[in-house]
Amino acid sequence: MGASLSGGVSDGEGLVQPRLGDIPESCAALILMQMDPPEICKLARLNRAFRGASLADFIWESKLPPNYRFIVDRVFDESSKRKISGKRDTYARLCRSNSFDDGTKVIWLDKHKGGICLSISSKALSITGIDDRRYWNFIANDESRFQTVAYLQQIWWFEINGEFEFQFPLGKYGLFFRLHLGRSLKRLGRRVCNSEHVHGWDIKPVRFELSTSNGHRAVSQCYLDNPGNWINYHVGDFVVDNPHDLIKIKYSMTQIDCTHTKGGVCVDSVLIYPSSVAKEP
Repeated sequence: MGASLSGGVSDGEGLVQPRLGDIPESCAALILMQMDPPEICKLARLNRAFRGASLADFIWESKLPPNYRFIVDRVFDESSKRKISGKRDTYARLCRSNSFDDGTKVIWLDKHKGGICLSISSKALSITGIDDRRYWNFIANDESRFQTVAYLQQIWWFEINGEFEFQFPLGKYGLFFRLHLGRSLKRLGRRVCNSEHVHGWDIKPVRFELSTSNGHRAVSQCYLDNPGNWINYHVGDFVVDNPHDLIKIKYSMTQIDCTHTKGGVCVDSVLIYPSSVAKEP
């Protein structure tokens, strides 16, 4: 990498003034190392030096999670891995929504901070009564990443469990259930909410639980409300202090008071976000 000052501009007195384009690529690379990925991409459009520096593997490797090789092996098949060219391409591909585990999970990197975000479909959860269409149905929904949600009409015993094992980068993470009271529909091009089956959630709260193999545990309770809107219900947080440990996470959502029925809820997914990343609606 490098550039000469031969392209400078005279100041009219015989002195050559350096231009921005005269910055050596090695210096440009040191500048880019301090930037977030979106800023790197903007600066790469300035001139040839920044564009060349922005392709350097060592810049993008510093932006990738320390365990990115585990993520690549877990998410991409061999054919997809062969198409990845360099660390910049690795970062770009991981920032997309990448499905794995037969399409029941999606992972992506936050493009600003490089944190891992995960979404786990309702089809990857253990739901009591899911095989009985009198209670539960999987219905199409274009507001879901998975285009399908689990919809409950009515039940006495409400219980959803799940577990997931993964290597997470260092940091603090929050886990959420993404729920919607009522069934959203499109009529004449407009979104409407059918609340016909919504009942029972204001009588007793739902209990959320979270536990991890590295010793974290959380319990919370919440009444479900606000029909017609997707809500991320916070279950709890966990902390990762070794990015190369496989951490098993168990999570649940229950309302097992059998003195009343409850229904009319859509269960979309379980979300896992770094605390540094804003929570999606």
